[in-house]
Amino acid sequence: MRRITLDGKLMTTRECTHHYLEAMLDFPDYYGKNLDALWDLLSFESRPTKIYVIHPQNIIRNLGDYGAELIEVLIEVDQEKGKVQVEFDWY
Repeated sequence: MRRITLDGKLMTTRECTHHYLEAMLDFPDYYGKNLDALWDLLSFESRPTKIYVIHPQNIIRNLGDYGAELIEVLIEVDQEKGKVQVEFDWY
């Protein structure tokens, strides 16, 4: 299983966040760098993957409503019970 740790402290702007996600999640060049594209690539991931999100509160602090929507996308991907599992460390 592929294991990836995402650090919310490094997600400071939308652009920075999507570049970070693209690099950390090994997304293809055609990644659209938006929440719909994030959902698409994670929900169709063929490799078993566990994503551990540390400092998720910083995502919301830095990105506001967009950060909350990003967290919601990750929660929904986890709830799909596909190949991607997502855990958050809220402390």
